[in-house]
Amino acid sequence: MAGKKFNKAFQQIDRKRRYSVEEACALLPTIKISSKFDETVDIAVRLGVNPRHADQMVRGAVVLPNGTGKSKRVLVLAKPDKAKEALDAGADYAGGDEYINKIKDENWFEFDSVVATPDMMGQVGKIGRVLGPRGLMPNPKVGTVTPDVGKAVKELKAGRVEFRVEKAGIIHSPIGKASFSPEKLAENLNALMDVLHKLKPSTAKGSYIRSITISTTHGPGIKIDPATAGAAADELASGR
Repeated sequence: MAGKKFNKAFQQIDRKRRYSVEEACALLPTIKISSKFDETVDIAVRLGVNPRHADQMVRGAVVLPNGTGKSKRVLVLAKPDKAKEALDAGADYAGGDEYINKIKDENWFEFDSVVATPDMMGQVGKIGRVLGPRGLMPNPKVGTVTPDVGKAVKELKAGRVEFRVEKAGIIHSPIGKASFSPEKLAENLNALMDVLHKLKPSTAKGSYIRSITISTTHGPGIKIDPATAGAAADELASGR
């Protein structure tokens, strides 16, 4: 049955065409596969970079203006005063060694994101081997190692997503849910693309944004014309 639904959705897409952001976001909700749950909308952006070179590693974060459609459980590793600040800002858990030991000794992972203050990173390093493979290790480059834990928690709760280019030169990130309006999906997509443009390495040669594809969890991909996305669209419109 799922195969029939996929094929029906697939047939609605012109495989030879690269859609505009607005067209793709309007088409996406009509070709979702599952009616049992609200599918996540994902984006895959192929970049003209070589991640094996340190100066071409693209990594960052963006606060999606319309959120992701999913509430993140946030753990903050901090000393008592900052832990209180984090809890006041909406963190699900906040503390120090008690949580580090809980992760280390009990294999506890009832959270989706980790924020740490700089003075806690020595202790956090003890669990780096278990946090790292899960993509949970706090990092100053994406704002999860910071003294301003309140701001970090609020951004994560509001829809902040982190991304990192993979070995194949592709960025993957959620940009919302299939139930979002096309306008909200487009706003989220363009917000992400704006950040990606700002992160372009100076050593990257040739075309930077090679391709953009969006899809729902189980649905087929829709190719997007990079010239219609984010900063590229603004430059095109202004004639720059």
